[in-house]
Amino acid sequence: MAMTFLANAQDMGELGLMKSLLEGNGITYFVHHEHVSSLYPGIPSFTCRVMVEESDHTNAEILLSRLRFQLREASNSA
Repeated sequence: MAMTFLANAQDMGELGLMKSLLEGNGITYFVHHEHVSSLYPGIPSFTCRVMVEESDHTNAEILLSRLRFQLREASNSA
């Protein structure tokens, strides 16, 4: 099971959305610095690194891009 980098989560809210999206679609993931980043929010060296299995990387990127698009659309309509 080789893991590959998917994205950095900038805060715990974004991480929660990513984890929920990945879990809901059956994608195995691992989060580096999950608890350290909550102790020191906003420090770039302590952002959460979300990793997924290489075989799921493409699907995870598609899901994440759809989430980001939906968030951008929601913020533009407000």
